[in-house]
Amino acid sequence: MPGAETISITMTPEQLRAVRESVASGEYASTSEVLRDAVRLWQRQRAEQAERLNAIRARIRRSLDDPRPALTLDQVDAHLEELFAEAEKAEKGARRA
Repeated sequence: MPGAETISITMTPEQLRAVRESVASGEYASTSEVLRDAVRLWQRQRAEQAERLNAIRARIRRSLDDPRPALTLDQVDAHLEELFAEAEKAEKGARRA
């Protein structure tokens, strides 16, 4: 593997046992393969988390930039009550069907 570097890590006995069991069962060819797979998963999770965070930031930005007037607390409460009533009505209809 070109450009690969050997490192040393410390693992709990339970983690090491799980790694060794994965290799012994044939799920992975080596402990290195297990750890590379774990790092790939970690990288993918970090990328997905960054995407979610960017999406949240974009929603916040759109909300802050929205020219429509802000709702009062009473308006928000009334709207939520309507949504809950609609959801409850739909759930009762689904149970009857």
